[in-house]
Parts: sequence; structure tokens; C-alpha cells
Amino acid sequence: MRILAAMSGGVDSAVAAARAVEAGHDVVGVHLALSRAGGTLRTGSRGCCTIEDAMDARRAADRLGIPFYVWDFSERFRDDVIEDFVAEYRAGRTPNPCMRCNEKIKFAALLERALELGFDAVCTGHYATLVDGPDGLELHRASDAAKDQSYVLGVLDAEQLAHTYFPLGATPSKALVRAEAEARGLTVAHKPDSHDICFIPDGDTRGWLAERVGAEQGDIVDRSAAVIGTHDGAHAFTVGQRRGLQLGVPAPDGKPRFVLEVRPVSNTVVVGPKEALATAEIAGERYSWAGRPQPEGSFACHVQIRAHADPVPATATLADGRLTVVPETPFDGVAPGQTAVLYDGTRVIGQFTIATTVSAVPASV
Repeated sequence: MRILAAMSGGVDSAVAAARAVEAGHDVVGVHLALSRAGGTLRTGSRGCCTIEDAMDARRAADRLGIPFYVWDFSERFRDDVIEDFVAEYRAGRTPNPCMRCNEKIKFAALLERALELGFDAVCTGHYATLVDGPDGLELHRASDAAKDQSYVLGVLDAEQLAHTYFPLGATPSKALVRAEAEARGLTVAHKPDSHDICFIPDGDTRGWLAERVGAEQGDIVDRSAAVIGTHDGAHAFTVGQRRGLQLGVPAPDGKPRFVLEVRPVSNTVVVGPKEALATAEIAGERYSWAGRPQPEGSFACHVQIRAHADPVPATATLADGRLTVVPETPFDGVAPGQTAVLYDGTRVIGQFTIATTVSAVPASV
């Protein structure tokens, strides 16, 4: 196949490209420039897709003897990922920018251009597995559960899966990938993995959002709507948060309180006991199916609500364009805007963006 290898400058994508070459494919490397800032945006293991990452990717491509290009996707990244991130927080939701980047950039904009140029597939260093099934390609978890990235790939549809290539999915551990990179003479063999949000390299999400959303003082209320404190901007809070609450009234039982809800219209943050974070039902309307026909009615599945959360047995129901999921045991601290990925064993069924939640604990508690 003609393979376009997306090379981030990290060890995973470099080894993925190397394996594609070794498998006999015609491989071209490409690095995505996602920012037009002149300097670096990397601080240790924070940040990615920077000038130095592009240089690391080029050195890896040179070592593999493949052509290499840098493509400017900064405008698409700004429009589809960064502005979406700000808009979601402004609306009181908690977005997943990595999920949106996979959906809009790596497997939409990049894949579209790759197909236009005659490539058969895009190769990435994601830890996930593609399996030939009776209805076509199926997306499954990686062999290494600790590195599995099928959750952030849950947005891919059947057409996108048909043009993707994940060489690392069957690798038992990340340590083996690093050892392979060192054996191949790749200088990124021991480069730290990137963490946090790539376009906020200092990790100060609250300060970054304050500059773009604006900080306006509002009330912190309990579940009875009684004002018990103030805040400097609702955007700075997420469901499940405990630290940073400016509460002037202690809880009757003396226990810590947690953020239960963020209401951007009234600029209000609702807090309550940890037990009230238990969620009995989630629902949403922005859903997609990973290489399988859209199900009808109700079906059993497992649901994962964060990249590294444990999957929970649940019943999902699709009716009137709305997907509702009821877990066997309540979820903990779910926020609108998060992505729920549905599994059948190791296979990804599909995903949806959580729009509403129903607490498992009555407001009177």
C-alpha cells in the first residue's frame, strides 16, 4: 500500500512508520504543524506538535530513508479544536480536545488530503487494533491495556477505519516500542511522552481559559440553591472538582464538597457531597458507529467515559435520535461534553457526546 505516516516527533509514530516500511509499504512521512507560533510550545513532557517535534520527526524519517513533509494544518486546528474547546467551556461543558483532534484533523482533514494524493491509508502510532470482521474492519482495544487508545479513536467511522493503519496495536508494552526504536537507531527512543493539552503546554488551563472566556464573579450554591460561596469564573470549574472552591459556609456534616454542575447562563457553580456525583443515566445526540451498522432499540454494552476509566456494564437505547445509557452501577462524576465510548468486549461499537446526566442521588440528600 501507499502509506502516509503521521509523524508527531514521538517514539510511537516513529516506530509505527518504521514497521510500515519494514512491511514493504511505500511510505511517506508527514508532520502536522498545528501552530504558527514562532517558538516552541513544549515544556518537558508537556505540549506536542512543536518545532522541535518536527525536527525529531524529520530525523526519524531520514533514518528510515523515506520522504518527509511538514503540512500546515494550523487554521483547521484552531477552528476545529481550539475554538471548539473554548466554546464548549463557555457553554459549561467539559470537552476532550484529543478526541476532537482525531475526529477533525488526523482522520478527517489529513485522511482526506491523503486520499486525494493517492495514498491508501494513514498510519499513526496509536495503540489500537483493527480486525477483519464479517461486516468489514472492526476497531478493538490494543494488547497493552495500559496504553490502549481505542477510546480516543471511538469517533472513527467505517470509511475512516478502512483507510487507517495501526502497527503498534499488538505490541505487548511501550517498553518494547522504546527498545525497538533504540535498536533501529531512532533518536526519539527515550523521548518523554507528551501529556496534558498540547496547546496549553504550561498546564494552566484555568488561566488560559480566563484570557479567552473572561472571568466574571458568580455564586457557588448547594443543591437547595442556597449561596455558600463565590467564584471568579464558572469556566474554571469541572464536575468532580474538589480543590479551589471558595466556600464561606461549611457543610452540615463537615465533609468536603465537590462540583456537581456548572451553569454558564447564570454563571453559577453547584456543589454537594461526593455521593451526589454518582450518575444513574447519561444521554446525547451526537453519536457515531465505529464500522458497524447503527443499532436499533436497546442493547447491552460496556461504556467508558474517560480515556483511562474502567468500562462499566450498561444498557444503551437509541430512540428518536437520542442515545441513552443506563449503567449497572452508577458512573462517578460525569460532565456534559465528555465522550462516552461503547464497547462489545474489546470491540468499539461507537461513541456519543454526553449532553445530559441524571444523578443517582436525590437532591434532598
